This record gives sequence, structure tokens and C-alpha cells, in this order.
Amino acid sequence: MVLSRGWSAFLVGVGIWTWVIWPRFAVAIWQDPRAWVSGTVGEGAPTAFLWVHALLIAASLAIGTTVGVLGIRGWLIAGRSETR
Repeated sequence: MVLSRGWSAFLVGVGIWTWVIWPRFAVAIWQDPRAWVSGTVGEGAPTAFLWVHALLIAASLAIGTTVGVLGIRGWLIAGRSETR
């Protein structure tokens, strides 16, 4: 299957969007008092709130990276197909 340049650009955009949004969300979760047993940021053990969000963020970044890489590969292959 060969993606069109339009769909490839969309996938690259989704990958970029993922890397713009999720790291900012990670900072917000880290700074949330609910993420720490003591209620003070960075003190005490992390709570389930932090761990669940950390897994969500990691999975989203992995999926976003994969989608972005597929978009780049699709863009390059579509470019080769147009020149033939």
C-alpha cells in the first residue's frame, strides 16, 4: 500500500502534535500534588495517579512516533512513485 502525500503529511502532523502536547501534559502531571503521597511535588513516593499517567504518556508518545515515522516513509515513497 502506498499512502498519498496528503495522508502522509497528515500522519507526520499527528506525530508532531503528539510530541508537542504530551510532554507538556507530563510536566503538569509531575507538578500535580495528587502525584505524590506527601502532597508536595517531588517529595515522597509517587502515587498510582502518577504511574497511570506516565504509562498513558509513554504509550501515546510511542504511538505518535510510530505514526510520524510511517508518515515520513509514506511521503518519501509517494515522492518516488510520482517521479516514475
